[in-house]
Amino acid sequence: MCLAIPAKVAALSEGNLATVDILGVTREISVDLTPTAQVGDYVLVHAGFAIEVVDEQFAQETIDLIKQFPELAGDEAPAPAAV
Repeated sequence: MCLAIPAKVAALSEGNLATVDILGVTREISVDLTPTAQVGDYVLVHAGFAIEVVDEQFAQETIDLIKQFPELAGDEAPAPAAV
């Protein structure tokens, strides 16, 4: 399964790179596939690439959903399976 995570563009730099905030973590990604992305926009990030510019409401709804599943957000390790 592939998962794209919403991120807010914090800065754009040369080489079609952007610094984004993903759930409080800063990453550098490529915006080659989303040349219209601007600082302040939300983008969906997959495998180090912004693959789509999305509106803030969609991004926030997705972030809220991800936070309901801590194993997706990396906040904690999954609980062991009951035997």
